[in-house]
Amino acid sequence: MSQSLPPSREKFSLTARIFFGMLAGIVIGSLLQQLFDDSGDFSFSVFGLEVSTYGLLVDGIFNVVGQIFIASLKMLVVPLVFVSLVCGTASLSDPSKLGRLGGKSILLYIGTTAIAISLAVGFALLVAPGESISMTTDAAYQAKEAPSLGQVIINMMPSNPVNAMAQGNMLQIIVFSVLFGVAMSMAGDAGKRLTSMFEDLSEVVMKLVTILMNLAPYGVFVLMAKLFATIGFDTIAGLLKYFLLVLFVLLVHAFVSYPIILKLLSGLNPIILLKKMRDAAIFAFSTSSSGATLPVTLETATNKLGVKSSVASFTVPLGATINMDGTAIMQGVATVFIAQVYGIDLSLGDYMMVIVTATLASVGTAGVPGVGLIMLAMVLQQVNLPVEGIALIIGVDRLLDMTRTSVNVTGDCMVACIVGKSEGEFDIDRYNDPDAGKEEETLYSPKAS
Repeated sequence: MSQSLPPSREKFSLTARIFFGMLAGIVIGSLLQQLFDDSGDFSFSVFGLEVSTYGLLVDGIFNVVGQIFIASLKMLVVPLVFVSLVCGTASLSDPSKLGRLGGKSILLYIGTTAIAISLAVGFALLVAPGESISMTTDAAYQAKEAPSLGQVIINMMPSNPVNAMAQGNMLQIIVFSVLFGVAMSMAGDAGKRLTSMFEDLSEVVMKLVTILMNLAPYGVFVLMAKLFATIGFDTIAGLLKYFLLVLFVLLVHAFVSYPIILKLLSGLNPIILLKKMRDAAIFAFSTSSSGATLPVTLETATNKLGVKSSVASFTVPLGATINMDGTAIMQGVATVFIAQVYGIDLSLGDYMMVIVTATLASVGTAGVPGVGLIMLAMVLQQVNLPVEGIALIIGVDRLLDMTRTSVNVTGDCMVACIVGKSEGEFDIDRYNDPDAGKEEETLYSPKAS
């Protein structure tokens, strides 16, 4: 009879299995895309019905399993944010601490976004990705109207908390959760009884997150396979210079800007942060959604990085909503690219306006669907560039979106670490422990036998 080996003798870590799943998905998807492009689709008959091979694999199996995986991630977002934020707020002994948490978090998120777009504009002007490109400019793009900052602030207050949770309106959920937690902390014995119940609920939800994380290699595989089976590398070739430049600036921001900020403001070793962010970054890359990755990001911040729940439960969901460093980088490069393609010269004042507009828009459009392209449309309109130029870059935006989401979740955890350490709500020993959080990873993972 085979017996399970202890976790220390497991064949592959969760990170390795997720990476293998992602790599296998890219390879399989690319092979399928090349096969169907060269030889056309193959069909076969089942019970007298003609079945398309491409349809069965890509639109069928890969699409269905991938969408179920994404849905399962999103399923946990609302209960996780609500329960953890209520627990965190109720545990704050000093109500004024909540104001400090919010102020520090928002300032840090706005600051990193300003740095991100400044880097993007600077590198784009240096490299000039659209200067030697001759592309058709008759493409059309219909820009959605962005709400005003005032309207966003008004919309933060939920008139119906249940409806806000049903719609996944993260800002309204955050506001209601904070108010509910504050009320619990002021409700005496009744609040203490509710706090105990919410803490138990938090444990159960985190176990669900752990189970889901160990199904991730399969979900990541089908998502990557479907993507690369539908997007050919020829799509990237026409915009290769733009694509590589955005990718380069994203990596610079993640591996240079974030480590410097973390070291200067907290004194923590940034290498540890980057190593422990691998799982969350791969999740974000495969889902292209900070919201869908939120359960994994929050688990990483608390279990691996040592940020206390009272801080992480506030800063991480807030970051998933308003932290858009990766999107800001895309906007900076895209603005310069579109201006060069259309032959429009922008002044230094215009570029400063781009930086200010994109930074403020990251907060002003928080929680709005399709926020990345809405923000870009706002930036282009601000400096009188044709909004239809967005259509030129949409072809490669899906792949870049995956990378910038990984950058965003890394920024969320970095800010959580800085705020947590400044508030004394941080476990430095857990942060420095390379095995922190692995006990959760191996709880439901398959063992070698």
